[in-house]
Amino acid sequence: MLVRGQQWLTMTPNEHNSEVSERQAHAEATYQRLFGPRDQSAPDNDPELMEILRRFIFGDVFDTGVLDDQTRELITVTVLACLQTLPQLKSHAAAALNVGVQPIEIREAIYQLAPFIGFPRTLNAVATVNEVFRGQDIALPLPVQGTVSDNDRYPKGQAEQAPLYGEEITDNMADLPQPFNELLPRFLTEFCFGDFYTRGGLSLSQRELLVLCALAAIGDTSAQLGPHGRACIQVGNSKTAVVAALVHCFPYIGFPRAVAAIRAVKNL
Repeated sequence: MLVRGQQWLTMTPNEHNSEVSERQAHAEATYQRLFGPRDQSAPDNDPELMEILRRFIFGDVFDTGVLDDQTRELITVTVLACLQTLPQLKSHAAAALNVGVQPIEIREAIYQLAPFIGFPRTLNAVATVNEVFRGQDIALPLPVQGTVSDNDRYPKGQAEQAPLYGEEITDNMADLPQPFNELLPRFLTEFCFGDFYTRGGLSLSQRELLVLCALAAIGDTSAQLGPHGRACIQVGNSKTAVVAALVHCFPYIGFPRAVAAIRAVKNL
């Protein structure tokens, strides 16, 4: 049995072989679109695993849902940065450029991870994508995208946060001892929303979709996935796009985390 879209097909062995061949050709075409021609003569110590990988990611997953190549590669870059799989991040940062993602978009996708994965891992990811940029003669540093100062990062962050999340964080932290009951919500507003959500380079709908995928990658299955899933839809992403984004994460973060994330947003 094979699933294609909504169809279940029963195939004879010969038909199965034919379908696999078609699937392989499709996977190779997608791979070439992202990375350029594959050197099929290169030594490969694990050819069977790599064939399974290519056919599943590039033959199946890239064909599922409503996302374009640019969105898929921004999601992949985000997830790989969260996982700190830096060799793969380097390859997919180059693939993102190949399919038309702008350097600023890649950089912003990485920058906004700092509140979620911390600065050390964010800096590792920044160094990796900068290596790709230099290799393609992209001048660094990239143009400035910040829009806040120390004096206005709180009100501007609150303007981004409040329409999507209200007073949820403040209410949740209210029973902490002073001064943490006030400081932690303020840090979140100023740092996550003030320092990053106010930046140029990505739309708000892109930011929310990528943050949702980051949360799935780091294994947040309860507290934040639901609210960020609702925010994704509130800022213009369709539910179909939200689920497609989480399905796209599946080969990189594994079935348990992807399904847990989908369950968290499926009733939005």
